[in-house]
Amino acid sequence: MKAIILILLSISSLSACSKKPDPMFTNTNTTTPPATTIPVAATDTLSYLALGDSYTIGQSVTAQESFPYQLAAQIPGFKIKEPVIIARTGWTTGQLIQAIKSSDTNVKTYDFVTLLIGVNDQYSGNSQDDYRLKFIDVLNTAVKFAKGNKNHVFVLSIPDYGVTPFANGNDAVISPQIDQFNAINLEESNKAGVNYINITPISKLAANDLTLLANDGLHPSAKMYQMWVQQLAPQVAKAFTK
Repeated sequence: MKAIILILLSISSLSACSKKPDPMFTNTNTTTPPATTIPVAATDTLSYLALGDSYTIGQSVTAQESFPYQLAAQIPGFKIKEPVIIARTGWTTGQLIQAIKSSDTNVKTYDFVTLLIGVNDQYSGNSQDDYRLKFIDVLNTAVKFAKGNKNHVFVLSIPDYGVTPFANGNDAVISPQIDQFNAINLEESNKAGVNYINITPISKLAANDLTLLANDGLHPSAKMYQMWVQQLAPQVAKAFTK
């Protein structure tokens, strides 16, 4: 099995608004080999960059069960190279931006890019105005990574962890805040003309189905990630067959 490709920086764990220890924000991942840019056709192998946080690296599941790896294996009609991943558990949007700037991946391009970021901005109590500015920044960077092709950038909405056991019944506070942050990333994604995949309703199903959660009672299980991929994979394939 191939090792997961990650670019890791030394960034301190974020503390919860409740000040409780956080199983959401720990990470254990490795290195990033160079990625190659190639012409795209229906029979070609596509390069893929995934940007995000714990939801992108697949905290508490195996690398192969994370959504980038499942996506790379399930895009109909295409072969996908092993994903290049810039993500770490606990990263806010600002920390993702700094990680990108510090990485050698910053000078490369990819055939398509996914972006899922913002839960730690909400969790840390960062302002929505600050999130908007930083989300626009990282979204523009994602478009550059995708060779300037907005149709090859795919933004995923922030999952609603308010329904999880980790939230300890605070869904009445958490869920509306997640909705507000998602309203921002949806609006800015529409303005930028990129693809937007709303996986938040899927995440809410965990309120009544714990098999959709990993053993930490917070992050998605492989089963939930597969449900995300079922929405995402056809859109990626469509973007390369137009």
